[in-house]
Amino acid sequence: MSDSSASQAPIRIDGLSLSRSGRTVLSNLSLSVEAGQAYALLGGNGAGKSTTIAALLGLLPAEGGVMEVAGIDPVEAPEAARRVIGYLPENVALYEQLDAYENIAYFLALGGARPSRAAIDEALDAAGLEADARRLRTADYSKGMRQKVAIAMALLRDVPVLLLDEPTSGLDPRATADFNALVRQLKARGTAILMVTHDLLGAADCADLIGFLAKGRIVEEVATGPNLDVMALHHRYGEAAAA
Repeated sequence: MSDSSASQAPIRIDGLSLSRSGRTVLSNLSLSVEAGQAYALLGGNGAGKSTTIAALLGLLPAEGGVMEVAGIDPVEAPEAARRVIGYLPENVALYEQLDAYENIAYFLALGGARPSRAAIDEALDAAGLEADARRLRTADYSKGMRQKVAIAMALLRDVPVLLLDEPTSGLDPRATADFNALVRQLKARGTAILMVTHDLLGAADCADLIGFLAKGRIVEEVATGPNLDVMALHHRYGEAAAA
């Protein structure tokens, strides 16, 4: 990618260095994600995957380098940055006594948005949540159903950036396939997606680029496609590529 296109990317990290509790976690990390692109970040435990997400959310100040979301420095302007970010944690927290409609209406109202019931239904349709589940208390939801509610919120907010933290962890194969299909739909809308994951097969299915993170930096970046040798990558990176 050229320097000019990288500077315009909705997600941009350039030479990022960051330490936590005296330990270097990210060391000269650089990556960018364009609109309509999904980037899967793989790495073993402690490689810096979740730290990268936390930094983009403005929760951790960098010691060096540049990071931007939609042209905004998330540390200098955290509120502005979060207005353009949709974040899907590994475990989505919803108010369990409320149904899907009530959760979405409540969380969006916190940001000043009040979508109509028809708009919420349209977003839930796109996210793939069955109509007969929408009035159930979310205490009875599976992880996959919770994710669909969170994705519907991101769709309603129409944010340009989506950050996903281990989105398929704990999902069964059918739910994983549904989630990967949803990522492809979001890409078609022009969303820039950064997902941290251990699931190499899932990443190959829905991401455009896979970056392997080790000792806080990208050691290899590969483009996905029909000629990608997933098994070779799996053998090369071991834990980082454990599906």
